Amino acid sequence: QVQLVESGGGLVQPGGSLRLSCAASGFPFTNYAMKWSRQAPGKERELVAVVTPIQTTNYAPSVEGRFTISRDNAKNTVYLQMNNLNSGDTAVYYCGVWYWGADNWGQGTQVTVSS
Repeated sequence: QVQLVESGGGLVQPGGSLRLSCAASGFPFTNYAMKWSRQAPGKERELVAVVTPIQTTNYAPSVEGRFTISRDNAKNTVYLQMNNLNSGDTAVYYCGVWYWGADNWGQGTQVTVSS
């Protein structure tokens, strides 16, 4: 079965950086697009970034130029480098994959941006 395990969240000051990681298993990782989404309290989940099997990427306008999604197919891992963080980036971040007709998500990792 699909397993997605996020890590790397935490508390960071405005303007700081964090790097999230997501270890994936249970499906042929190299063949599937991977994505990160986030959900802040009281808000709908927002798709943040997507990376395809051939490393093309797409970003939400709210993070374009600040976040970078990447993948290491040898390690079955996807990353989200987040720079110049602000309070609006505070949320639980989830790693996901659309596999066998279903959206699969990890348990999430909390990112809090505060001074």
